[in-house]
Amino acid sequence: MKARIITIGDEILIGQIVDTNSAWLARQLNDLGIAVESIVSISDSREAIHKALDEVDLKLDLVIMTGGLGPTKDDITKHALAEWFESGWNEDQEVLQRVEMHFSSRGIAMPDVNRGQAMVPDNCVVLTNESGTAPGMWFERNRTVFISMPGVPFEMKSIFANQAIPKLKSRYIGKQIVHRTIMTQGIGESTLMEIISDWENNLGDLKLAYLPSVGSVRLRVTGLSDVGEGLQARVNDSVKAVLPLIADYAFGFDEAKLEEVVGEILKSNNLTLSTAESCTGGYISHLITSISGSSSYYNGSAVTYSNEAKQNVLGVDPAYIEKFGAVSEEVAMQMAEGVRQQFQTDYAISTTGIAGPDGGTESKPVGTVWIGISSKHATYALKYSMGTHRERNIRKSALQALQLLRKEIFKNLGISLKEALS
Repeated sequence: MKARIITIGDEILIGQIVDTNSAWLARQLNDLGIAVESIVSISDSREAIHKALDEVDLKLDLVIMTGGLGPTKDDITKHALAEWFESGWNEDQEVLQRVEMHFSSRGIAMPDVNRGQAMVPDNCVVLTNESGTAPGMWFERNRTVFISMPGVPFEMKSIFANQAIPKLKSRYIGKQIVHRTIMTQGIGESTLMEIISDWENNLGDLKLAYLPSVGSVRLRVTGLSDVGEGLQARVNDSVKAVLPLIADYAFGFDEAKLEEVVGEILKSNNLTLSTAESCTGGYISHLITSISGSSSYYNGSAVTYSNEAKQNVLGVDPAYIEKFGAVSEEVAMQMAEGVRQQFQTDYAISTTGIAGPDGGTESKPVGTVWIGISSKHATYALKYSMGTHRERNIRKSALQALQLLRKEIFKNLGISLKEALS
């Protein structure tokens, strides 16, 4: 089975918003055993919509469209679809009641323009929108199903999950697609490929994809087969076989975030953390506190950008800064020790470096970063060369710091990295 996703909206084409709908829909379709043949973005115009529909290959089983179903004049998708499908119009009473309730529950009189949202093409099946006012629509032509939904992500997801998926499951019997993703940090894709090349060569009919991003690489193992052939077990066995080779870098699976993984380790072991940041400017703190419940293990942060702040807030010895420089092993260690003592935590992270693009020297070029780790067991700092791009350096440094912390905690708990992944 093959599908095409069409996103409609000038705001996508001019870069005003990022198309997250297509990525989410692609994952849902893969879970259903429906392969996405292409993803297309088009403008808000009848001509563009008609052209996109005219280009639909007869071999496609499914076309999913998002966007342009609101009540305003620039939302013309529904009218363009009615023209292309040669539809009449019908006022759907259930949709009208939902629109009226949407406004009355908020104590607002329904604008006349919103009544038009209850007008739907008479040859479509209405897909109820439980999260908004614009209904989804299901059309069929020449064995191809066309689904149109609002572009607002939480409305689209509600319609697709609650209305479209059950209908698709009852209509199609697809092949089973199974994905398992290994999350790694601190290694590039080329080096990673060298380490696991023998394992990769023995995957058989399973496929491997390298998905790099700033500071990390995802390894996605994919299997495709008829339902009931033990595919999930085969994928899991393959993942289990490669983990010993990459235990120094792997930290989780599928959609796991390093900040989530570290947070869970701290929480489950009743440990606390504080951070002292210079070159990362609070980014580590941001990652940690983006996780719900982080207040149970994260005590606080000191962003000490200047030398004076390092001395006055963290107690860094000015003689160390004078002798070794702010970007040094000695200062990183004092920062980590200082913040751990100040916040009375079990562990502390520190960063000091040259994020760039300016400030580098021959002995300390742009991208030089020292990351400190402190606990009651030990305090140390490691040096890294992150590159020349400021934003990338900040994220890479933050992720590396979290990975170092993860490894240090497991070492102190007597848990090997291989055991941690089992």
